[in-house]
Amino acid sequence: MISYELSVGLSILTIVVLTDTMQFSEIVARQADGWFIFKGHVPAVIAFIIYLIAGNAEVNRGPFDLPEAESELTAGYHTEYSGMHFGLFYVAEFVNLFVISSIAATIFLGGWMPLHIPGLDGFNAVMDAIPGFVWFFAKAFFIVWLLMWIKWTFPRLRIDQILTLEWKYLVPIGLCNLLLMVIVVVFKLHF
Repeated sequence: MISYELSVGLSILTIVVLTDTMQFSEIVARQADGWFIFKGHVPAVIAFIIYLIAGNAEVNRGPFDLPEAESELTAGYHTEYSGMHFGLFYVAEFVNLFVISSIAATIFLGGWMPLHIPGLDGFNAVMDAIPGFVWFFAKAFFIVWLLMWIKWTFPRLRIDQILTLEWKYLVPIGLCNLLLMVIVVVFKLHF
């Protein structure tokens, strides 16, 4: 499960190359005129997809839930716990899921910035009236919902499939995507 941190790091590094900063507030400020995944940055969209897959694996949610293996181990390592101890495991799992979603909302979806559509000034004024914390929590909970939907949709993967996905697909795609973003930034091919 530790190996998926590499893909998460490559996805975040792709956005760091695009924004030329590692400060979250600056990354969000650079998305004031449009979120990165909607501004035509193909490497940013690829990084967002890789981040969702690797982030889902990092929080041990299905289909990457090997430590639990609920279908064959009766809730895995949770079997010995009941009551409050069992509840704290699940609270920790959902807090971890919210942290992954919050980082994704901040880096890829503009954090607390509202949705603006160029040319629709009335729509943009209404969107500006919504407070920033509402936008942030709405984006974060949308990603939580998306990751829960992935868990409910796909069957659990075997260990060899999980390692193949990481080392044969996500890491090489992430490295090529990072190189593509460097080329885009160096030659000023972005909008």
